[in-house]
Amino acid sequence: MLAGGLSHERDVSLRSGRRVAEALRSSGVEVSVHDVDADLIAALTELRPDLVWPVLHGSSGEDGSVRDVVQLLGLPLLGTGPRASRVAWSKSIAKTLVSRAGLVTPEFVTLPQSLFRELGPARVLSAIVERLGLPVVVKPSRGGSALGVSVVQSPDDLARAMVECFAYGDTALIERAVSGVEVAVSVVDLGDGAVALPPIEIVTDGPYDYDARYNPGRVEYFAPARLSDATRAEVERVALVAHRSLGLTRLSRSDLIVDTEGVVHFLEVNVSPGMTETSLFPQAAEAAGHNLGALYRSLVEASLAAAPVGLEPVPAP
Repeated sequence: MLAGGLSHERDVSLRSGRRVAEALRSSGVEVSVHDVDADLIAALTELRPDLVWPVLHGSSGEDGSVRDVVQLLGLPLLGTGPRASRVAWSKSIAKTLVSRAGLVTPEFVTLPQSLFRELGPARVLSAIVERLGLPVVVKPSRGGSALGVSVVQSPDDLARAMVECFAYGDTALIERAVSGVEVAVSVVDLGDGAVALPPIEIVTDGPYDYDARYNPGRVEYFAPARLSDATRAEVERVALVAHRSLGLTRLSRSDLIVDTEGVVHFLEVNVSPGMTETSLFPQAAEAAGHNLGALYRSLVEASLAAAPVGLEPVPAP
């Protein structure tokens, strides 16, 4: 199991890795946990594990690069391969592809920091407000755990939100804010096809930011979400369409909002969802009646049965 790394989400990854490793050991799986550092390739080469599970969040862990290295070493991988990971890691690309698959996603623009220097920030910010209106959500186009994310209600706050966003990445995604019920839908594939776990409803007085996600007490979760049967079926359908249309493997988590008209909006998808004590994937699994150790072991067994050893093939045009 790979956990840690050097991204802003290192601590979350370490906590996720420990939780998954403990659950797997409780189900009889032999697990070793390794950081992503200069000793990793030597350790993998010597150990030659049956399977590598990257429980990594943020850059390198979810952008496909570490997954490429695992495949270069000829080792089987649990989860989405490097190419599909790169697609999902870019929020703007993922949103574009799922919209082509028929899903609804808030209108957005993606702007690099360099563009603001070249065109002048005042004019770019004015164009954003004129086109998208307010409120908007500003977030790094690649990133997780709500780091660098702001909800902007006033034009005066937009510049500050951009500065905070660029502290975590050089490209910002600005999307029209949608009001409604925030839900997360996890997907698992244990070998018989992808299925959606019960949606989790997220209720918080303030923003669902990094502190709220990983420190108990600021957020109230409802597992399963308080949705009508029809709406629950729709959010599960949306998560499955996102998982399949983006070519994801074994597990994912889609973040969605159900607006006041009942329309489900796709926000983003995670190929390596958090696995801490407050994370949404474990909550969904337990809401479905799964024992976490048994579920994670089933994911391992399905991956061992299906994963080829070697480089991920290039898909046919």
